[in-house]
Amino acid sequence: MKFRRRAGNVAREEVFLNLTSLIDVIFVLLLFFVVTTTFSKPNQLKIELPEAVSGTPPEETQLKTLELAIAADGQYSLNGQNLVKSDLATLITAMGRESEGDNSLPLVITADARTTHQSVVTAMDAAGKLGFSHLRMTTVEADAAKQP
Repeated sequence: MKFRRRAGNVAREEVFLNLTSLIDVIFVLLLFFVVTTTFSKPNQLKIELPEAVSGTPPEETQLKTLELAIAADGQYSLNGQNLVKSDLATLITAMGRESEGDNSLPLVITADARTTHQSVVTAMDAAGKLGFSHLRMTTVEADAAKQP
């Protein structure tokens, strides 16, 4: 049974809610969010860094070589002398002073395995700005037992 309340023998009017304007507003908001949203694809690459199984030792030379060592915390050492700062300008100045302007000297970069890529790239950038073209990266030979 359906009962209606009556106020003095007069039936109460039904409440009618017009949803058309509400749907329009929701549609405009939805359209706004779709247009302004940027979609990003998550980068989930799993990279295994290669190991050097064997290599050829560098040729013995009478030329002076520059040996740049990079510690795990990004600290640079050029020919056994620690640099005061670990920035590009200090590295360029030290390499220019040590090489005495001779950019034909071989440059050996030795980086710790835990060194950030940025530290190695900064060292290579400094060598490129000074015109060094003979770069060597030192590695440790992998164990023969690990090979398949």
